[in-house]
Amino acid sequence: MNSAPEHISKPGSSHDRLLGGKVSITQPVDGYRVSIDAVLLASAVPDIGVSSVLDVGCGDGGATLCLAWRASRMQVSGIDVRADALDRFATNVALNGWQDRISGRIADVSDGPDALLQNAFDWVISNPPYLPVARMDRRSATGDIDPATTETVPLHQWIGFMFACLRDGGHMAMVHRADRMDEILAACAGVAGGLEVFPIWPKAGAAAKRVIVTARKGARAPASLHNGLVLHEAEGAFTAAARRILEDGEPLKPS
Repeated sequence: MNSAPEHISKPGSSHDRLLGGKVSITQPVDGYRVSIDAVLLASAVPDIGVSSVLDVGCGDGGATLCLAWRASRMQVSGIDVRADALDRFATNVALNGWQDRISGRIADVSDGPDALLQNAFDWVISNPPYLPVARMDRRSATGDIDPATTETVPLHQWIGFMFACLRDGGHMAMVHRADRMDEILAACAGVAGGLEVFPIWPKAGAAAKRVIVTARKGARAPASLHNGLVLHEAEGAFTAAARRILEDGEPLKPS
């Protein structure tokens, strides 16, 4: 998928903008960079009735920052296992002047939620690593597995962590590869209900490459499959519906 930020400069990190220039972000020039997936994830959280949100695997803060811009009364927390990403996260929060309502800290999903995270949030969101080690062993420049792109924690365990951080009746939202939707739905079974699935199509007539899945902890309501979102017109420009989310910052709406 295309990169979301509008490029500004390239030292060794770059200063970029999201949501049509409304949000500033610094990120490395090389390696993993914020994509439109993070912007789409932020759009899944409603504007009202939500006071606390946790971003699991927050990275440099793409989803967190977009959500904070749209919902100015929310308290948003981010956790990540990578100290360098959290350093950039803190820089980006300060760059946008949102230190009063965004916080970030190191936490490892494999350790389970600590007392401050458990049963604590209205919504928990995540744009997790997409690749299981068994499918593609993508390594960083040091030869280690890159936790930004390749799982160090199995997907079902990651989703279980998200639900453990939710209060009863709270919601999770995840953006992931469409070809792993069966794993996501299986991990939600018996824990959550009211699942809503939003396919994300690169263009009309093409197979969906991404899905956004939301679910409510402890609910028993049936699942819903929505029409989803077509990102690009035939000539490559964003569709009007995609621009409303990616540039204007509107929430994702069922259709």
